[in-house]
Amino acid sequence: MPESPEVDALAGFLDTAASGRTVEAVDILEFRTVKTRATPPATLIGRTITGAARHGKHIEVMFGDESLVVSLGRHGWIRWVEGDDDETGADATRPPSLATVSLSGEVAMEMTDAGTWVSLGLFVVGDPREVPAIAKLGPDPVDPDFTRAAFDAALGARRKQIKAILQEQESLAGIGNAYSDEILHAAMISPVAHAAALGDGERQRLFEATVAVLRDAIGARRGVPIDQLKPAKVAAMRVHGRTNESCPVCGDTVRDFSFSGASAQYCPTCQTEGVRL
Repeated sequence: MPESPEVDALAGFLDTAASGRTVEAVDILEFRTVKTRATPPATLIGRTITGAARHGKHIEVMFGDESLVVSLGRHGWIRWVEGDDDETGADATRPPSLATVSLSGEVAMEMTDAGTWVSLGLFVVGDPREVPAIAKLGPDPVDPDFTRAAFDAALGARRKQIKAILQEQESLAGIGNAYSDEILHAAMISPVAHAAALGDGERQRLFEATVAVLRDAIGARRGVPIDQLKPAKVAAMRVHGRTNESCPVCGDTVRDFSFSGASAQYCPTCQTEGVRL
């Protein structure tokens, strides 16, 4: 699942590599990706890209008074293709392209989706807030103005598992399954703890961990080639995806816990007082 550190790096790459290039062709291979039927991506042919930005887990490619917003969904990504890139042999295992925007200079942006259902979405809008998911985004923990007060407001006093709240885009923007595991491990908090049960000290640890984990990851991904962002993310995880490996903090065995169709990796010693969920 794309999350803010990798999406931020992708937006930064596109802001540099795509700015100043003109859209020469648009090829939609999966019609369900187009969410603005009155203004499909083909209306951007002949327009010049002026920049790119991130909104939570969404990419905005700017064209002055309009933008192409790419909602990456659960498994979406943007692949940068230079020249004649032939998807044969080993490359055939790459996620399929559902839409291609060809640019001047013999380069293209391929919008991919690796899921079993289409989660990628393409919107051509005058303002990114016209995209419903962006309009509903909560505060972004990597924003320099993000405060403990905004964090407390996002958590509230709900009897809801904190891991679920961290991934709730309307509460906090940009966090998914992987970084929620990393944040909770750094904060030494159980993934099944309810927001309402957290004391002030636990909330402070969680606030600090949320900010530090995401901002450190953004710094670490900056400059990484976009086709290497996912491997870089996987390699940096301390508990997520590390089931049965040793916790890098205490040496206990990282465990896996499944609930409500989701899963979490955690360290019993660091997070659950030795209790195995």
